[in-house]
Amino acid sequence: MIGRLKGTLVMKQPPWLVVDVNGVGYELEAPMSTFYDLPDLGREVSLFTHYAQKEDSVALYGFLREGERRLFRDVQKVSGIGAKIALAVLSGVSVDEFARLVQAGDITALTRIPGIGKKTAERMVVELRDRAADLAGVGATLNVPGAAGDAQSEAVIALQQLGYKPAEAVRMAREATEAGDDAAAIIRKALKSALR
Repeated sequence: MIGRLKGTLVMKQPPWLVVDVNGVGYELEAPMSTFYDLPDLGREVSLFTHYAQKEDSVALYGFLREGERRLFRDVQKVSGIGAKIALAVLSGVSVDEFARLVQAGDITALTRIPGIGKKTAERMVVELRDRAADLAGVGATLNVPGAAGDAQSEAVIALQQLGYKPAEAVRMAREATEAGDDAAAIIRKALKSALR
């Protein structure tokens, strides 16, 4: 099992990134909470990983913080939830915010996360309420690095990959964009406003 990778960041295209470790490129899927804090391409990065093997596929997931990996694993223990929804949770809210929502039993806020309906949110509250206290306080403040390219277009693509419909992703990105914003900042603001 692969628990951690340290190497050079050679590609980042949400939700995928590639880390070169001594000449071997590891492709990982990561939540937006990790993408917000990734260094620039060509810089060293260290990621906690989760290795998942199914009958027909193998996947590797990457997280900058241990708390994110723990939440990713805990959320998948809820019946009916897989890796895709677990990534959407981490992309939609911080670990601390998720713990607060679960402890408060805030079904309405949880259903604003893409892919989570009312019944799934209710199961999360019931099955994770006891563990939510352990998750609180393990998140970290976001530090958004600079990015090149058309930031709004990148944000739209990332929002679509998180489950939003194209028109909705365009609207969210447009409303969240301010002068000088990079894609990560636009995505973060769009997801935050979607939770309101």
